This record gives sequence, C-alpha cells and structure tokens, in this order.
Amino acid sequence: MTAPHLPSAHLLEVKDLTVDFLSLGGAFRATNGVSFHVDAGETLVILGESGSGKSVSASAIMGLIDTPPGEICSGTITYRGKKLDDCGVEERRDLNGRKIAMIFQDPLSHLNPVYTIGWQLAEVFSAHGVATGAEARAKAIDILARVGIPEPEKRIDQYPHQFSGGQRQRIMIGMAIALHPEILIADEPTTALDVSVQAQILDLLKKLQAEDGLAIIMITHDLEVAASMADRVIVMNSGRIVEEGHARAVFENPQHSYTKTLINALPHADDTGGTGRRSTTDVGKPILEVKSLNKYYGLSSGFFAKNTQLHAVKDLSFTVAKGETVGIVGESGSGKSTVARVLLRLNDVSSGEALFHGRDIFKMDTRELLGFRRKVQMVFQDPYSSMNPRMTIFDIVSEPWRIHKDILEKSGWRDRVTELLGLVGLRPEHADRYPHQFSGGQRQRIAIARALACDPELIVCDEAVSALDVSVQVQVIDLLAQLRDRLGLAYIFITHDLPIVRHFADRIIVMKNGGIVEHAKTEEIFRNPQHAYTRQLMNATPRPKWEAASAPLPA
Repeated sequence: MTAPHLPSAHLLEVKDLTVDFLSLGGAFRATNGVSFHVDAGETLVILGESGSGKSVSASAIMGLIDTPPGEICSGTITYRGKKLDDCGVEERRDLNGRKIAMIFQDPLSHLNPVYTIGWQLAEVFSAHGVATGAEARAKAIDILARVGIPEPEKRIDQYPHQFSGGQRQRIMIGMAIALHPEILIADEPTTALDVSVQAQILDLLKKLQAEDGLAIIMITHDLEVAASMADRVIVMNSGRIVEEGHARAVFENPQHSYTKTLINALPHADDTGGTGRRSTTDVGKPILEVKSLNKYYGLSSGFFAKNTQLHAVKDLSFTVAKGETVGIVGESGSGKSTVARVLLRLNDVSSGEALFHGRDIFKMDTRELLGFRRKVQMVFQDPYSSMNPRMTIFDIVSEPWRIHKDILEKSGWRDRVTELLGLVGLRPEHADRYPHQFSGGQRQRIAIARALACDPELIVCDEAVSALDVSVQVQVIDLLAQLRDRLGLAYIFITHDLPIVRHFADRIIVMKNGGIVEHAKTEEIFRNPQHAYTRQLMNATPRPKWEAASAPLPA
C-alpha cells in the first residue's frame, strides 16, 4: 500500500526532476534529479552557465518541454500541493498566466511583430476571459503605465520594433503580471541589456514583488545579478544542483569547487586595471591616431518629409599605441560600435582623420586598404554569425591566406592552422570540424585565431565577450591579454561592461550620444570618475542584496 500524498508546505516544489532530450546520438540528460522549492514573496535564483539545466527546469515548470525530443523521465512538480502533471490542457493553460507566469531573455522574439503592443496585451485578458474590447484596452494601458512605459495612451498602438530593448522587456513583464500571478519565472531577463537598463529592470521586478507579494524564480548566469536579487541561491552544473543556500552564505562562503570557480571569475573591487600582469609603461608609440572623427546617418521621418541627420559619432579623437588596450565603454546608441565600423572602413566616414602609421585610412586606395586590413582585424560579438556554417575550421582560419596570397604558401597552411589553434587553446583535430560543433567560448577562440592569421598589429574587439558565461569571459580575456603580451598586439576593446573593461584595459574612453565624456587611465577612471555619466554607469552595476539593503549607493 502506497503512502498518501501529503500537500507541500511550499508554494511551488520540484522533486527529483530528470529531463532527457533524444537525438541521433542518443539521449542527453539535461537535468538529473533536481529538487528545489520557492515560497510566497521569495526570490530564488537558479545560477549556472550555459548547458547547466537551469532553463530546462523552468520550461518543465511551465509545461514547455517539447515531447519529442524532450521527455520528463521522472520527478514531480507541485503548485500549492497539486501535481502539475495531473492537470489537463485547459487547467494547465489557466494556471499558466493566472498563477505562474514567465518572461524570457529576448522579448523581441516573443512579441508578435505584426500586432500592436496594445493588441497583444489585451489578448492576455481576453484569452483568460477577464475582459474584452474597450475594457481590455484600458487594462492594457494601466499595465503599460505600471511597468514604466511613458505616455502609455499613445504608445499602446505602436509595434514591438518601435520600442527599445529595455522597453520591450518591460512590456513582457507587463504581460506576465497582467493577471496577478503568484509566481514569476524570469529566464535571463537582463542578459542582452546595457548595465543601466539592466538595473532599471531589476528595480522594476523588486517593485512589483513588493507590491504583489510575487515569488520570483530568476534564472541567470550573471553572478552580480544573482547576488542583487536572491534570497536563496541554487547553483547548477551539468544538470545537477551542486550547491544551495541563503544568498549571502553561498556568495561569501561557497562550499563547492564549481561555485568557487564562478565567484573567483568575477572581477573584484580591488582590481586596478591593466589586468595586473603588466604596466602601461610597456606600450610603444602610437600606431593609430584618430582626429576629429565624425559620422552622420541620414534619417527620413516620412515619404514627403525632409531627411534629417543623426550625429552618431561626434568629433572623436584618441590614440592607440603598440601593445596597448584602449577600452571604449558606453550603452547601446552611444556610437562605440560605429567607431569600430568606420575605422575598419565598413562604414564611410563623414569627416576627420584616422592615421595608421601616419597614413590616413580614409584616403587609402584599394591596394593600400588591402594591406591595412592585413594589419587591423576585428572580432565580433557573435562568432557564429561571423562564420560560414558550411566551412570547416581549417577553411575559416585559412581563408585570409586565400585573399592575401603572398602571406603563406599553400603547402604550409595546415601547419600554420594547427599553430594558430594551439595559440588560442584548441587542438589540431578541431580543424576538421564545423562551427556548430563548438561552444560559444570555443567559437570565439576560433574567431581570434582567424584574426591572428594575417599577423595583425591591432585587433578591434566589438562586444567580444558580452554573450559569454562569466568563467568563459575570463578565459577569453586572459587569452587576449596573453596574446597581447606575447605578440605585442594592440586592442580597441568595445564593451558596455565596466567590470570586464577594468580587468583588461590600460585606458578607457567613456562615450555617450556619440561623444567622449571621459578619457583617462583605467585606474583613474575607477578611483575618481569625473563625469556624472561615468558614475551612473558604475552605480548601475548590481550590488549584493544584503549590502544594498543597508547602505546607500555611492554619490
């Protein structure tokens, strides 16, 4: 005789959850015996790197595991003591939204581009029989106002593409909390956002939690976000929970080696710039001098309207020396990536000079430009989209030699590819594989190997680590620093992440609205920032919840 099922004392409880995904190569175990709970008004953070099983756990709670290829092999999920796998389709649909809701990492891919925001918000109310027509529209306007969208009465009839990334995430949060659920699952809700927008979204979640008594399950690989939000933390690795406990205890006294590795990967407050491995006195004379750089984009506000201009880069001047790393920091729209594209002549310049070894890049003819591009290479944010998925790694890394035929005889290509892969920490046999067979960090290493193929002097890194897990970020940054010191490379390192740039750069340029607001050595920027915008970026970095509760933000 089996023991009777006893109601759970917790709002939501997951017990012994095991999820497999089937493929031609066999079954992959995404979660293995995972157990956790969340209580009313509590924030539980599930922390782990890509592939740890944290998002699969959330999908299982919401009933979003596609079967096939996914299969919940064992375990139970209970909400207020009721087993969710016993619910029928209609009952589960009613629970999802009314009682348990979810927001995702990329709001644009979860908002329908052909419907207005107002229509999509009103659909939440009509689908659950709460309101229709004018009443649903009024409720949608109220929701937009509640999540901080300005002028909601006007913006309700706009489409997703007419909102910024942070505003779209606010709209997704509005949809999730529209029916006043008890549990909100937030799956990497700030990963793609700038640091100040991230802070706004986290503050919004805390505000809504305080107002509605929400239980929040936050899934993230960002330790700073986790520390700023969590009451309790679960750390996952390879489908298993390796550590759990109260947030402060886990962060200040981690017990498991994996947790210690993650925490040690974070840049610390006492970092003083320049990676701690070298001095800015090691750099040589300037190899690049940028003088009064300007870039305008033409904008049209309508068919019969006059064209207007966006001043994307405003009178920018700086230098880069041999062996030096110059960080360019700013939020989306600050102009930092435009600077990179103009310097590589991927976009035309409007005015100004950029002297590479004394020769103006913008006046180079075709032959000179080909030689310049041998010496100045670029590493992009998403290595996968910058690689041909039908080419092997050997073909990708050796492709520059097909363009610059005088660099290396074809008979030596195989040995040189092997050498370059070794230089970035990959093995010779990786040369015959394809991009999809590698992790994000490995693909970025391949992109770096390709950039090194022409023996460059300067590499421009445009958000080269922003999409990577924290420990992988550190690995790539350390690799770039080693290559800099070994090969005498110079870098322009573009990022919105201040802790990362502090770890790596010798000097920092802070950009806002196309112009430079501050420019100094890294340690000077962090010890004594002069501009209010720089201080704003620093203060926007998430602080541990136990510190933020007792201490004011620095001025």
